[in-house]
Amino acid sequence: MKENIGVELLRSNKVNSKEKTFEINDTKLKGFTLKIYPDTVSKKGEIIPGAKTYLVRYRLPGGKQSRIIIGRHTLYTPAQARDKAEKILRNIKDGINPKVEKQHPKVSHTFKSFLEDEYSPWAEAQRKDGKATVKRLKSRFSDFLELPLTEITPLIVDKWRTGRLKDSKRPATCNRDLTAIKAFLSKAVEWEHLEHHPLAKVKPLKVDSVAKVRFLSADEEKRLLKALDDREEVARAERATANLWRKERGYPLYTDLNSVSFADHLKPMILVSLNTGIRWGELASLAWDSVDMKKALVTVIGDKAKSGKTRHVPLNSIALNALKDWKKQSSGDVVFPGRDGKKTLDNVNKSWKAVLDAAQIKNFRWHDMRHHFASWLVMAGVDLNTVRELLGHSDLKMTLRYAHLAPEHKAAAVGLLVKKK
Repeated sequence: MKENIGVELLRSNKVNSKEKTFEINDTKLKGFTLKIYPDTVSKKGEIIPGAKTYLVRYRLPGGKQSRIIIGRHTLYTPAQARDKAEKILRNIKDGINPKVEKQHPKVSHTFKSFLEDEYSPWAEAQRKDGKATVKRLKSRFSDFLELPLTEITPLIVDKWRTGRLKDSKRPATCNRDLTAIKAFLSKAVEWEHLEHHPLAKVKPLKVDSVAKVRFLSADEEKRLLKALDDREEVARAERATANLWRKERGYPLYTDLNSVSFADHLKPMILVSLNTGIRWGELASLAWDSVDMKKALVTVIGDKAKSGKTRHVPLNSIALNALKDWKKQSSGDVVFPGRDGKKTLDNVNKSWKAVLDAAQIKNFRWHDMRHHFASWLVMAGVDLNTVRELLGHSDLKMTLRYAHLAPEHKAAAVGLLVKKK
């Protein structure tokens, strides 16, 4: 029997066997085979579906037929199994007997050695957040560093997670750490340092994402903007005093802040963030050639975006005017360059905290301005899919956290049940 071995085949009735074992040969890769075993009946009379195993049929250089098992379908997706089959068949063409190779497995790695020797170079070269991910793995799983990869089990990970929760770590934080280690171990499986993924069945903790959306009330936003204006006035007064002192002593004067729109980068950055919802990393790396003043449009380039996809964000009058005014007093290719000649701005933590304190706003992070942007759009009646596109979410599930902010839509929906008389 020949079929394309894929997800659709596994979901179909073609892979069910009630009485006998049979094999399905792949139509795309000669030698790649799915073997289906017959169903069995438990003592309670329940039907237990037969196992399904991927294997490779091949001929050795002398013409002898042989086969080698890749593994059960629960351990590999069809695509992963096909990749392994292709590698085995390539090795056979190069004169390598896979059964002999299997008797001499690769060097066993500890968590630390695999992280440093293999995963870290790959992650830092191919992932935007590679360095941060490696740092997270080292710090969060420091107790695992000396463990062999083969000794990492769901039990020890669950114990680790329980300890983190007892230390008052949030479930969402634990989930991010779990995602990191699962991706790490997926590479160990892909590169054949592990036979199967030890954490494949470990599920993330349930998180109430809706309850964690933080955005500014109208009054808080008003206070934030006033705090920014007050900060600007203080900076201008201090600059005027400093220039007066320098003038009296014959020193070169600093730029007169009364002659420009902004005292520094903080206010325009906040205005753009509140009115576009772009992430910190996207804003810090934004270049002037990605800002179209005529069309009032900012282009977030794919390699700078979290999703990896380019998107276009319209600028309202507040964001547009802020960028136009900032352009007049800035130089260089980057919209908000870093300090001391650095191309990218690292953070504005100190000045951001000072403004929040002055505005008496608590529990509000820089990233929450993104939530603020989305929340007020939804409350203004903008549909969720449009909000998703503006935010650059690849999945609507991420955007659904804002759905509760449009209660009038839900009220209208249930109102349809009332029959008009």
